[in-house]
Amino acid sequence: MDKLILIIIFSFLGSVGSLAGAFLLLIFPDKVRLMLIPSLISYATGTLLASSLLGMIPKALVSASSSSILLTVLVGMISFFLLEKLVIWRHCHVENCEVHSTAGSLILLGDTFHNFVDGIVIAAAFLTSIPLGLTTSFAVIAHEVPQETGDFAILLDSGYSKNKAFMYNLFSSMATLPGSLIGYFCLKSAQAAIPYILAFSAASFIYIATADLIPHLHQKTDFRSGITQFLLLLCGVGTVLFFIICHP
Repeated sequence: MDKLILIIIFSFLGSVGSLAGAFLLLIFPDKVRLMLIPSLISYATGTLLASSLLGMIPKALVSASSSSILLTVLVGMISFFLLEKLVIWRHCHVENCEVHSTAGSLILLGDTFHNFVDGIVIAAAFLTSIPLGLTTSFAVIAHEVPQETGDFAILLDSGYSKNKAFMYNLFSSMATLPGSLIGYFCLKSAQAAIPYILAFSAASFIYIATADLIPHLHQKTDFRSGITQFLLLLCGVGTVLFFIICHP
């Protein structure tokens, strides 16, 4: 199958699919939703870390020097720290997020930017190899579902109607598709940039996992929750390893 078709399909799944999953989660009772979201976050953490450390960075190192790739990862992580401080790239997984509680429009702005970049990440991954594209897409979808759930709930809390919150989130999530198309056509004629895009993308995945998702998981300190989170994190890693081993 042509890589462009795969990029369009998985960009669509990464945007509309994750939003649909988030919308379905909100239908569940609060008790069920509060139980499911940490599970999704645990799984997403595993996919993000494995995709970046076992997929993106090793692929980038094949085509560029280790010093330049690792420097790009470092610059990327510092950049995302600064963006988060500016409240552009802030994730929310619960309704009472301190940063987002009174900033519905800012959520939409940050989420649109985030989804656009996700599209570029998916395009760069598929242009490198189909297995890397698949693992990257799964990582994007896995961490988008809990994020969109939180964003949708916060928009409701900010006074948006259900229809408006859903439509605004839908338009925001669709930014993944133009991001992937722009990424595909730009990177196809600039192959030398792909290793650095992969390294920068890996930095975003590592930052999201370590600075956002893992601290959220640490909010539950009981032994049972810790074991569940650990096993689901391993499942996320295992999903990525499956594609890497079966389709090297």
